[in-house]
Amino acid sequence: MKRIVSVSIGASSRNHRVTMNICGQDFIIERIGTDGNIGKAISLIKELDGKVDVFGMGGIDLYLYGRNGRKYIIRAALPIARAAIKTPIVDGSGLKNTLERNVINFISQQCNIYLNQKKVLLVSGMDRFGMAEAFTDMGCSMIFGDIIFALGLPIPIHSLKNLHRLAAVLMPVISRMPFEFLYPTGKKQEEVMSRYSRYYHMADIIAGDFLYIKRYLPDDLNGKIIVTNTVTLQDVQLLKERGVKLLVTSTPEFNGRSFGTNVIEALIVSLSGKRPEDITPDMYTDMIREFGIKHRVEYLN
Repeated sequence: MKRIVSVSIGASSRNHRVTMNICGQDFIIERIGTDGNIGKAISLIKELDGKVDVFGMGGIDLYLYGRNGRKYIIRAALPIARAAIKTPIVDGSGLKNTLERNVINFISQQCNIYLNQKKVLLVSGMDRFGMAEAFTDMGCSMIFGDIIFALGLPIPIHSLKNLHRLAAVLMPVISRMPFEFLYPTGKKQEEVMSRYSRYYHMADIIAGDFLYIKRYLPDDLNGKIIVTNTVTLQDVQLLKERGVKLLVTSTPEFNGRSFGTNVIEALIVSLSGKRPEDITPDMYTDMIREFGIKHRVEYLN
């Protein structure tokens, strides 16, 4: 039996473990949170190195992408990635430009939602560059929340061109900042604060990383569409209580949980038998289709 372990610096309360058969292969798929403790995540990876098939790196990105595929390395993630010597480790960025780009076409074609001129709040375009480009190509009216959600400043960005400019200016600085300044880690992932509700209310669709979405989640989301991943049963119930109409996750549901892209990327790497660095975006697209990895669609209200 193969074993996939996502070691996350997120909250341990979001841990999950499933056993399932995919393409004739039995898997144990597990997410283990370290409550914001990077040292504990490194120790856990070192302990399991060579004993599991592929690691996922959860709660933190190794790479963010800019224009024309430019990569920005998040320095805080490097010690976690380097802790794995024998076992491959992936952060999900390989799928963010494939699976998460495809989910936008899926919403348009399979969910029969006309996206042209729809107002979209994408909580972080730098983290979801595939989504950012796909929504823009569909003619959506965009609110990119990178400065709002990462830096806590009420400054929306409304065009992909300005997002490119922002990435070029800020990423050399942001990539060196302590990650906890940019993203909720550990028990902060369970907190919901009442700020920036107007940007949610302006949007027809709220998209991107779920913990960013949850961070400032308003009480009333009546009729909204959420496009995200990494949701638990409790998260789905929260969205239903607040009136969300439709939940779409880029990653499939496994026993009530939609795992992060790092887990699905790890799963694809394991099934393919290839090293992550040998897999191109086109190969990811082909393997997503071959392995039957499907988006999740759930009408909540």
